[in-house]
Amino acid sequence: MTTLAYFEGEIVPIEQARVSITCNTLHYGTGCFGGLRAFWNQKQEQLYLFRVTDHYERFLNSAKFLLCKFDYTVEQLANITIELLSREGWRQNVYIRPIAYKDDGVFRVWLHDATDKVAIFSQAVGDYIKAEKGISVCVSSWRRVDDTAMPARGKVNGAYVNSALAKSDAMLSGFDEALVLN
Repeated sequence: MTTLAYFEGEIVPIEQARVSITCNTLHYGTGCFGGLRAFWNQKQEQLYLFRVTDHYERFLNSAKFLLCKFDYTVEQLANITIELLSREGWRQNVYIRPIAYKDDGVFRVWLHDATDKVAIFSQAVGDYIKAEKGISVCVSSWRRVDDTAMPARGKVNGAYVNSALAKSDAMLSGFDEALVLN
């Protein structure tokens, strides 16, 4: 069970990592995220973080779409993540979720001059889809958001409503997964 998070510049108990209902990102999806995996090797009793540098480079690029201004480097984010995982003491496969978000305690539509924050937490995970006997996939009736309407090249929170709609539609129709076309 997740016990810690990087929040407000320090590693704190997960219960303290909370944002207000006035958070800009909650209202407008003005955040971005990354998704990293770490894999437990039982034989070596070691947790291996997968391509952390590549993931944090993409994370920072996604943040640029939202005009985020913070001083984190790829190396700093990687080191924070390593420290967080070490303190959690995971002995199983883990998913790591960094998120950049806008939060001034008041919601507003614009992005510039907003307070940019970063939080990171991890949680134990199993397989995304149980695939022992294959999976069933459909082509979703939902279409991917055009990159000129919302930056589909970045992992912008608000754009992922599109993926959630497609995934739920597929699962409610008896499929494991959906392909979303342009």
